[in-house]
Amino acid sequence: MLVPTARLILLLTALLAVPPGCAGAVADAPLDVPLNAPINALGQRDKPYLVLVSIDGFRWDYPSLADTPALDRMAAAGLKAEALQPVFPTQTFPNHFSIATGLPPAQHGLVGNEFPDERRARWYHYKDRASVQDGDWYLAEPIWVTAARQGMVTAAYYFVGTEAPVGGVRPDHWHAFDPGVTPERRVRQVLDWLAEPPASRPHVITLYFEQVDDHSHWSGPGSAESLQAVRDVDRQLGVLLDGIGALPHGDEVYVLVVSDHGNAAYLPDREPLVLDRLVDLDGVRAVEGGPFVHLYFPPGAGRRAAAARDTINAHWDCGRALLPEDAPAAWNVTASLRFPDLIVLADSGCAVLSTPAMGHKITLGDHGWAPEAPEMRGIFYAVGPRIPPGSRAGVLRVTDIHPLMLSILGLEADRPPGNGAAAAPDPLSSLLLPATP
Repeated sequence: MLVPTARLILLLTALLAVPPGCAGAVADAPLDVPLNAPINALGQRDKPYLVLVSIDGFRWDYPSLADTPALDRMAAAGLKAEALQPVFPTQTFPNHFSIATGLPPAQHGLVGNEFPDERRARWYHYKDRASVQDGDWYLAEPIWVTAARQGMVTAAYYFVGTEAPVGGVRPDHWHAFDPGVTPERRVRQVLDWLAEPPASRPHVITLYFEQVDDHSHWSGPGSAESLQAVRDVDRQLGVLLDGIGALPHGDEVYVLVVSDHGNAAYLPDREPLVLDRLVDLDGVRAVEGGPFVHLYFPPGAGRRAAAARDTINAHWDCGRALLPEDAPAAWNVTASLRFPDLIVLADSGCAVLSTPAMGHKITLGDHGWAPEAPEMRGIFYAVGPRIPPGSRAGVLRVTDIHPLMLSILGLEADRPPGNGAAAAPDPLSSLLLPATP
């Protein structure tokens, strides 16, 4: 949030910019909002608005398995992709931050839902609020920080990274994740933000729903419970679209709907591989379990990791063990202090555990398998003033969304120094109609 001094400067700027006799021109400027409210820079107030909606675990084919009238409306009025391919690993935190930054985990820093950083001698864990709210874990600039640095008010009703001061910046409005907050309340708050005066109206808003993922895990993908969650979330999406349509400036709002990954069932006739029955894990830290296990060996144990890889691959026909240099180039896995020394990845539907005690990791549905697996794919829909109705795209990558958001908002990309990021591919911005003067 802007400090009072910065706000005073913007107030004076607005007043000085008004020609004599035209004081009414600032009726919708900072003077019509509370003094402690964040405000948009004058040059940003004519820009469009963007609502980024994430439906966690919404598999690409769920609209063919349940009625989704709101998504169908979006497909008719705007853009629908065939599917959205996640990054590796196909987990919630890495993929959400790739959506927000346009970068793979090796560059944005979140290489899993949980992982260590030897330089900090600390662990990141998605259920640990201290980790989640520590901005030093996040190594790249997400879209809401880029927008804030360029003078836009931002808001978040949940999204990975929005609880932390990334680069010292949080959204102007944000909430700590609480699954007890109903989807209805979240949507109502987003509509309230969009109804604010232009001076304080957020230009970037994130909204997150976890219900589809929850039910896909515990009841199984495609189960009656998971498909009811699909219908319930789609209903709330319809409320959001209707509410935006009722706003006087509703035709200036873009809505992007994404999911971070899909979901698949475990094969009932395949027993999990239990690693400690096959290789020596003494002194080795194991992370996760189910679709994959990440192994962190003690310093200087490179030969030991390679030997474990060879042993696992010689005895397992339902997956593979990979050193970072063995991984497909498309995964952008690099040897670092955050990525593991050995990736043990099951084939889709198969499972791997570090020890038998990790058996609780096996649920009726899961994600974390290779990003190329069709079951791991998510969705992407977009509507807005410059998106032609009935537009279609093939299989996109989660990193393709960020360049489109920059184009929609008219923002300049900002890349942190030293992260090796090249210019991101941009397969979507060319679909936009020319901006009107």
